[in-house]
Amino acid sequence: MVQAPEILTRDDGATIAYYQIPGKTPGVVFLTGFKSDMTGGKAIALEELCQARGQAYLRFDYFGHGQSSGAFEDGTIGRWADDAVCALDQLCEGPQVLVGSSMGGWIMLLAALARPDRVAGLVGTAAAPDFTEDLMALSPEQVRQLDAQGFVEIPNCYDEEPYKITKALLDDGKNHLLLRGEIRLDCPVRLIHGTNDEDVPWQTSLTTQDKLRSTDVETLFVKNGDHRLSEPRDLARLCKTVERLLDQLEHDA
Repeated sequence: MVQAPEILTRDDGATIAYYQIPGKTPGVVFLTGFKSDMTGGKAIALEELCQARGQAYLRFDYFGHGQSSGAFEDGTIGRWADDAVCALDQLCEGPQVLVGSSMGGWIMLLAALARPDRVAGLVGTAAAPDFTEDLMALSPEQVRQLDAQGFVEIPNCYDEEPYKITKALLDDGKNHLLLRGEIRLDCPVRLIHGTNDEDVPWQTSLTTQDKLRSTDVETLFVKNGDHRLSEPRDLARLCKTVERLLDQLEHDA
């Protein structure tokens, strides 16, 4: 029997569904991708790692995702980043390592910028900062649809149901762009990216590395790796990367 998630109620009445295990710090917080949820392979693999190490761990669903309240189409990058900051503030104690998958890689950077004193390190897998601006090229017809109805539907290769991309999402994304200047973070950062990623080009991780102010940044490229990086060897690689970073942080403490 699957245990029901715990619920965090935000000031506006919206609810964030989450699972959490207690443990030592730095804790680990997993940030999911676009229209993904906290029940995926990466989230579970990291929970098992943290359980084995006695490390605190949190996974949750953003507004409009998974078991949290709200409609996906009503969400924006700013709203989802605010969910991450809220979870960090209200559910976590002490320093945390944020692990972001795809869009979660953008969210982790925004959350770290909002709470630099709480974030001890970052791990991104196929991190996708600025994807609403750089990776969502719309045709002239789609632009007309967007202006006329406020949204456009684009194919979703992971699901039969297309993505509904709203004008609000794209407009809000412009307010949170990070790759146009220095990303003022000094914590250690680890980035993993597949060279066959058809959704987020591997060059995005190189650009992120270059824009980060931190001098402790490592980028690992996976030959022929896809966007999801969810095969057993990919999950093992992610866990080893997080474990090495946790060991480094404990050694340096």
